[in-house]
Amino acid sequence: MKQKVIIVGGVAGGASAAARLRRVDEQAEIIMVERGPYISFANCGLPYYIGGTIEERSALLVQTPEDMNARFRVDVRVENEVLSIDREKKTVQIRDIKEDRVYEESYDKLVLSPGSTPLKPPIPGIDAPNIFSLWNIPDVDRIKGFVDGMKPKTAAVIGGGFIGLEMAENLHDLGMDVSVVEMADQVMAPVDFEMAQIVHKHMKTKNVNLLLGDGVKNFEYHNGKARVTLQSGNHIEVDMVILSIGVRPQSELAKNAGLEMNQRNGIVVNAHMKTSDENIYAIGDAIEVVDFISGDKTMVPLAGPANKQGRICADNIAGINSAYKGTQGTSVAKVFDLTVASTGVNEKTLKRNGKEYGKDYYTTIVHPNSHAGYYPGAIPMTLKLIFSTDGKVLGAQNVGYDGVEKRVDVIATAIRFGATVYDLTELELAYAPPYSSAKDPVNMAGYVGENILKGVTKPFQWHEIKDVGEDVVILDVREPIERDLGFITGSVNIPVDELRDRLSELDRNKKIVVYCAVGIRGHAASRILMQNGFEHVYNLMGGYATYATTLCLEDTALCGGISYDDEIHLSESGDIEDTREIHAHDAKVVKLNACGLQCPGPIMQVSKSIAEMDAGDILEVKATDPGFMSDIGVWCNKTGNTLIESGKEDKQFYAQIRKGTKKPAVKERVENPNDDKTMVVFSGDLDKAIASLIIANGAASMGKKVTMFYTFWGLNVLRRPEKVNVKKDFMSRMFSSMMPRGTQKLGLSKMNMFGMGPKMIRSVMKKHNVDSLEDLLKMAMDNGIKMVACNMSMDLMGITKEELIDGVELGGVATMLGAAEDSNMSMFI
Repeated sequence: MKQKVIIVGGVAGGASAAARLRRVDEQAEIIMVERGPYISFANCGLPYYIGGTIEERSALLVQTPEDMNARFRVDVRVENEVLSIDREKKTVQIRDIKEDRVYEESYDKLVLSPGSTPLKPPIPGIDAPNIFSLWNIPDVDRIKGFVDGMKPKTAAVIGGGFIGLEMAENLHDLGMDVSVVEMADQVMAPVDFEMAQIVHKHMKTKNVNLLLGDGVKNFEYHNGKARVTLQSGNHIEVDMVILSIGVRPQSELAKNAGLEMNQRNGIVVNAHMKTSDENIYAIGDAIEVVDFISGDKTMVPLAGPANKQGRICADNIAGINSAYKGTQGTSVAKVFDLTVASTGVNEKTLKRNGKEYGKDYYTTIVHPNSHAGYYPGAIPMTLKLIFSTDGKVLGAQNVGYDGVEKRVDVIATAIRFGATVYDLTELELAYAPPYSSAKDPVNMAGYVGENILKGVTKPFQWHEIKDVGEDVVILDVREPIERDLGFITGSVNIPVDELRDRLSELDRNKKIVVYCAVGIRGHAASRILMQNGFEHVYNLMGGYATYATTLCLEDTALCGGISYDDEIHLSESGDIEDTREIHAHDAKVVKLNACGLQCPGPIMQVSKSIAEMDAGDILEVKATDPGFMSDIGVWCNKTGNTLIESGKEDKQFYAQIRKGTKKPAVKERVENPNDDKTMVVFSGDLDKAIASLIIANGAASMGKKVTMFYTFWGLNVLRRPEKVNVKKDFMSRMFSSMMPRGTQKLGLSKMNMFGMGPKMIRSVMKKHNVDSLEDLLKMAMDNGIKMVACNMSMDLMGITKEELIDGVELGGVATMLGAAEDSNMSMFI
């Protein structure tokens, strides 16, 4: 019997359904109705057309209506919109947009593939002419026209998902200064926090301004600029804005027809893609699917699943029994030089669903090379494996430069067939030095998982380090040169090769957490300890590489050595002009190839080479260890050498180093190492607060590093003016309520005159164009003056951190004394 099938919507799902249906049913009458002018386009390629990687717009058009009709005899009606469905009559009402007419069409089977649409929340100012969303060809034409015509220099991307980050990269490639605003504490929601931190760090090296944990409050358009005000009160001003906040299903047609919907307005379907009406099917972004791992109902707007659903839907219409077995959310994205891929469930979802680490699941983090280390171009990746306590593989995430998606694809396949970590160890994968290692990264992740399940290794996670007490010894088994580049605060250092001879230095009654660079030597050290009578030995998963990337960006006090921001500063300390100057003075240039070596290999080779060179000579280094980019800046700073330039070319990282710090033919500037300024602000009087900030801002304007340590009554200068609802005991609440809340409430030390004095002095200051206390305080923050609130005084005065203005750090006497040691002026006010 000849069937008449109407397909609503094209692109991935609808176009696949039409093509498959024709291949299995030559007699069917197939009508495709598409509201837009295009039925099938490469929506994933849109950002790369804007950025210029894809040069021709025509390359985005996968299938035209004419081609679709010629090959598959599909009646394609673009710029036609289905307005309603009459399920009893089995008809749809359609509006021809071009002809501005409405007509009716009957069907035997109806396929809904409406897709999704970008979220556009009712934020004030969101309709400004320089604010765009990217979802289809007309969107890309508008953005491309604006970029080519207006030549914007700055841009903000709102949302750190796949499209958002791809747009950030492509706008950056066009030469724009880009800011990314993300309400969550990380970008790339499918991966866990520690994996996203690798992406954060990489984006910062590209000078992308990341604003995490903050949402948009409003937009303001003025003179071609968009002022973006954030929920925190901060703001940025840019030439253009890209909205990439998320998507919602375009399911209104199904809802109005009375089809069964879920709470998220997703169309409910069965495994055969059939809706609650036996004659209507639905596929793509707008439908509810089953999570392959958990069996829960969810919605996953990905092109791959939509294509499969289109095929399954067509089979069932044609009488071929075919079922969709669920979505596991396998995805991959390019973020500048990095590749980020994931499959299955992530750890944060497990925790959100009440699962516990060690009770319900385990994780491993390994940092293997993309291929054999001795073959040129081998670059480490960070691979996280998630598996149940009975060994079943639940998910994986991988971040790196080469071979990343290949490993995730292998694990995605393993998950689909119900594999365990033991199966991963047994996989026989293709090996040759240019492509892999004899032990593939997938095998390595499996080996670590197997060791955990068999009790050979006791895992310790990066975030647990913050909560260790005095009954725990953190043992660093790296070489001293590695430790010089950064270490976990409070750890002790015994290199793994010396461990057997120094066991007596460790307390057998304490819990010992071992760490190395990536976990391999840590495992060896833990085995040495466990087989020598130490019972409570744990290995830090992912080693210092994971710990430092995750925690040193957030809290530098947890990491000895140098902070991430310092690393970036150091890596940019040189300039091209300096390089030309050196070559003009015939400095000797030594080349060093450290490719294939993992930390500390490249640094040790650099140290050895520099030792054999004369002062002023240049060392040009190439390496494949991504950590080398930050390590070399730290090493140069600590050893008195000069990093002229560093960066990445193809699959290698490079650095140019001058031995010593003296620049040839340039008079060396002698700096006083103790030239900082420290001020202890004890007083909460208005006049004294003004005086302290005038002095501090003056010192900062002369390039001095200034630390202001606020204690006791001085804390009132830093208090927020508004009342903050925080939980306090009775005494603290009473004490803090009697003190002035913020700068506007401060009195004078003399002539207070029942509150009239402060008003008079502010009036006089305004008359003589002297900045107010509030302006001076903001100026101090903008000048980089370090504001520290005494933690002990806060406790005594009943003041909490939430009651202080933004940008204030908490510290104690040690913080103040440390700053004073680097100062040649310390004042007590």
